[in-house]
Amino acid sequence: MIHAYHVIWGTHGFWLPNDPRGSWSEFVASWELARFGSATKSLERREVDVAQWRAWRTAAETALKFPSVHFTGGQARAVGKGFANAVRKSGLTIWACSILPEHVHLVVARHTYKAEQICNLLKGEATKELIAESLHPLAAHVVRGRTPSPWAAKQWKVYFDAEVAIEAAIEYVEANPEKEGKPRQSWPFVSPFAGLPKGGWVTYH
Repeated sequence: MIHAYHVIWGTHGFWLPNDPRGSWSEFVASWELARFGSATKSLERREVDVAQWRAWRTAAETALKFPSVHFTGGQARAVGKGFANAVRKSGLTIWACSILPEHVHLVVARHTYKAEQICNLLKGEATKELIAESLHPLAAHVVRGRTPSPWAAKQWKVYFDAEVAIEAAIEYVEANPEKEGKPRQSWPFVSPFAGLPKGGWVTYH
């Protein structure tokens, strides 16, 4: 029985579908970006020459319709407020969350919504809050009255059916900012994980 999800998604331009290190994508939708290679779908991260990758990345970024998004501290706080709104409105239970400049990590309890729907709800509320606070990173790039999404379209997800796996994922997510030289984060919408009920069917909202 699935009890939780570890979900990760990036900001716009964070991880391109034809990144030589591998990606989650099966195709490259943009013709301009496709000039820099086909999709590199892979379950494992590939080792690449760092200097060559940086040169590839610099060139490929010129094909993006909008600049890559890198959240400031104030924008990350607005994203957190948006996540809190989603938790309040939809009854989500989040056991861990880290909001980094170019991607987010969350451990979310199973819900009546599918994992993909949960991610879309969180993205949507975060975007609304960025707009409400006049902090949307792509506010200067409105097209036909619409502000581009600051998020990548898809997400990576892992399903957990055991308490020990959930605990390991929570520790991983909480420690993730340290990999970028940042302190661990504390968000008011995150609930402490108290373990799974013993026996019987667990009902989540």
